[in-house]
Amino acid sequence: MLAKPKHQQGFTLIELMITVAIVAILAAIAYPSYTNYVKRGYRSEGIALLNDAAAKMERFYAQNNSYAGATLTKLGYTDPMMSTNGKYKLTIPNPTATAYSVVVAPQGSQATDTCGTLSVSQDGTKSATGADCFK
Repeated sequence: MLAKPKHQQGFTLIELMITVAIVAILAAIAYPSYTNYVKRGYRSEGIALLNDAAAKMERFYAQNNSYAGATLTKLGYTDPMMSTNGKYKLTIPNPTATAYSVVVAPQGSQATDTCGTLSVSQDGTKSATGADCFK
């Protein structure tokens, strides 16, 4: 009588390659979403710095009846002023007696964020490169 051949167990090379391909496709989709999520988180840090600086500018105006002469050091910041994690740099370019613009520019890995440079002016006008950046 002939002996029955033993059934081999395990994965074939093709099954393994299909599994690796599926994992690679999932990773290719997930990684960009993750990096955008991280950038959005750091953007909130830049927005918080922007709002804090705008509030300090209004306080400066209340004390001096003018925005002119406001500098980072007079507002209580260091010069240059970076956000907590160093992802945004704060500037106040040339404030006049009645107008200002507070700007935060992305730094390092945050520089590739779709929103780019964020700013707020004395009348509350917010601007950014992308849409839905102040959410």
